[in-house]
Amino acid sequence: MTNQVSIEQVRKDAEDLFREGKFYCSEAVISSIRSNFELDVPEEVIAMASGFPVGIGKSKCTCGAVSGGVLSLGLVFGRTLGSTPKDPLSVKTLELANELQAYFKENHKVLCCSILTKGMDMASGEHKAQCVSFTGEMAAKTAEIILDNWNDTREMRQKA
Repeated sequence: MTNQVSIEQVRKDAEDLFREGKFYCSEAVISSIRSNFELDVPEEVIAMASGFPVGIGKSKCTCGAVSGGVLSLGLVFGRTLGSTPKDPLSVKTLELANELQAYFKENHKVLCCSILTKGMDMASGEHKAQCVSFTGEMAAKTAEIILDNWNDTREMRQKA
């Protein structure tokens, strides 16, 4: 894992993956975070995000780009062993996930895909452009949060 990462490259990679039709929003965010941070995890972590696009299984609930960011934060900061709700890794991951979703809500008012895409044709250029933008935005903000919390988390993992 590296912390020598360009936030703009993370954004670009995620947007390109979505725009080119290689991945949906949530998958593109995780793929970009995984590759740019050189995470030592299998490609299958991208597959774990495959049910989140179009608001979780096309239900148009929570924006998939936000879900991909939250999954990425869990991948970097989350715990792998059962513990208590007071586990510092659990507390920190929840705090960072809240920060990410609050950032999105501050900029877009809601997390709900159906409201964000209201009146848009799902096959239209306008819809895709908006989702590409959200994907890049969430990948970049996720990368920023990871970088801002890099040292704290390393210390917590060493103590665990």
